[in-house]
Amino acid sequence: MQNLYLFFIASLMLNLTPGNDMLYVISRSISQGFKGGLFSALGIFIGCLVHVFAAVLGISFIIAKSAFLFQAIKFAGAAYLIYLGINALIAKPSTNDAQKDLQKVNPYQLLKQGAITNALNPKVAIFFLSFLPQFINPTTHTAIQLFTLGIWFDVQGTLILICIAFLIGRTRNFIQQNPKFWAIQEKITGVILIGLGVKLVV
Repeated sequence: MQNLYLFFIASLMLNLTPGNDMLYVISRSISQGFKGGLFSALGIFIGCLVHVFAAVLGISFIIAKSAFLFQAIKFAGAAYLIYLGINALIAKPSTNDAQKDLQKVNPYQLLKQGAITNALNPKVAIFFLSFLPQFINPTTHTAIQLFTLGIWFDVQGTLILICIAFLIGRTRNFIQQNPKFWAIQEKITGVILIGLGVKLVV
């Protein structure tokens, strides 16, 4: 695996970015407490596995067929990291809109909803196809490398979501009264992602 330390940094920053999955878990945690956020996070983990396996099969096939296409994917992925960083800098995240119209449901339904929502999200598929190739050696055991990185990213993201569900379940009032906390965190993440994207291109 190449640039493994960069992968750990990038995956951590991306998993800490308050995107759709995090906003969903935050909303469930605020409306239904830690239990609601926990099962939502586990559902997202299951849905993310679909994208991991798809990326392993798809990227391995591309590497076997064309070195040029693989390099093109790597450059496109680096550009995508920069794009995500810029979006993080200009975005104005809010947990308020995501909290609306969430009805209380049982744990199985929360698990299923999280899995389906993530598995059917094409942006997640595009992300894995562009992100994982940045950190592998295409000349050896590509499938194993891709699977290992993908599983790590999924497990790390799920653990972060579970921690967030726990914290928000305990501090609902603070989160509701301090929306700027998430905005500041996202700006820092944006700068780091842009820097990583530029480094990978160079």
